[in-house]
Amino acid sequence: MKRRVVITGMGVITPLGHSVGELFASQMEGRTAVGPISKFDARTFPTTFASEVKGFDLAKYMPDVTRYRHCGVNTRYALGAGKQALAEAGLLEPKGDRSRMGVYLGSGEGTEDFTSLATSTATFTAPGERTADIRQAVGLLFKRLNGPQEAEQEMFSPSGYLADAFALDGPFASCQTACAASSQAIGEATEMIRTGEADVMLAGGSHSMITPLGITGFNRLTALSQRNDSPTTASRPFDLTRDGFVIGEGAGLIVLEELDHAKARGANIIAELTGYGSTADAFRMTDPHPEGRGAIRCMADALADAHVNPTDIGYINAHGTSTQANDAAETAAIKAVFGDYAKKVPISSSKSMLGHLIAAAGVAELVISVMALLKGAIPPTINYQTPDPDCDLDYVPNVGRELRFRHVLSNSFGFGGQNISLVASRFE
Repeated sequence: MKRRVVITGMGVITPLGHSVGELFASQMEGRTAVGPISKFDARTFPTTFASEVKGFDLAKYMPDVTRYRHCGVNTRYALGAGKQALAEAGLLEPKGDRSRMGVYLGSGEGTEDFTSLATSTATFTAPGERTADIRQAVGLLFKRLNGPQEAEQEMFSPSGYLADAFALDGPFASCQTACAASSQAIGEATEMIRTGEADVMLAGGSHSMITPLGITGFNRLTALSQRNDSPTTASRPFDLTRDGFVIGEGAGLIVLEELDHAKARGANIIAELTGYGSTADAFRMTDPHPEGRGAIRCMADALADAHVNPTDIGYINAHGTSTQANDAAETAAIKAVFGDYAKKVPISSSKSMLGHLIAAAGVAELVISVMALLKGAIPPTINYQTPDPDCDLDYVPNVGRELRFRHVLSNSFGFGGQNISLVASRFE
């Protein structure tokens, strides 16, 4: 028998709020966080807007912020979200043996020093030339870069800081499976608890790619919306006129705990993590399989793991990126798994308001899914105006709705073909 795993704490730092309550209220109200990029001058970029975290102050969460002065925002956001989650779970104080409490984070790279990189290259590029004198450019860059700050580029850094800050001495891991990373971290952390490797895991993700290189990369992949004349309506999942996703940033952490361990200490149980599915498309690095092959198996595996039927799922929080390929493939996959019920189950995309938090997307969307489960309320997919014949399901267009249900499915599909589906259930 697998050990049961429950959720006892949740925390987020997102563009739509720095707490779980703020995030969910914003989603239900249909608010968007999308606006012009303020982190750098993006006026000459094909995409000039994003979904940014505003007003975040690490000092509100950590007593000594000087030790994090070299850290990127990915680590800072993770610390804020982790503090919230552990506080709600009643596990913030490092009392007793913490060797069976671990960390598993799906995270991305830290903030790069783009200014030093660009100016060093430009300094040793002759007028009219397109190639720099690399030896001299690198020599200047070596003098300009801040060593401790550059070390924060490592993707495992946020996990390490979380373990250190909150005395989590148990299993320690991180994964970098793009847009599915934080969901995979949650799934793998669940397996660690199920198999007895740990009793408690702090799991989720943190990421920001709102940088010159991040925006350039996605623009060159033609993945980002270019609706610069109307940023707030740019993210329009499942709409016929969708033209790409809106990049976002943030962090989310949840406390996963073995059921008997949680009961023994009198913890408040929020929900149960009952299903986890993980597959690969094995198709193409930047596109999903057009028939949703990997997504089909992933959702089916998650349902089987949770011991539920498709008709038991009351709501699907879709990956729903607002790209032509993803939304069509996800719709096809849902139809394949859910059959006739696919037309009846409500589906919505948090990214229509929140943007795409990349490695942190899955955990933020699972938190929203759990809140929908608890509140009996489903957030809408905003900016849905023009139906797409290939996307013909119930996407809860523009206005949320009240609905009580017992099980929710949350999808995360990443570049590289990684697919993760999670099932959360009311605790009974």
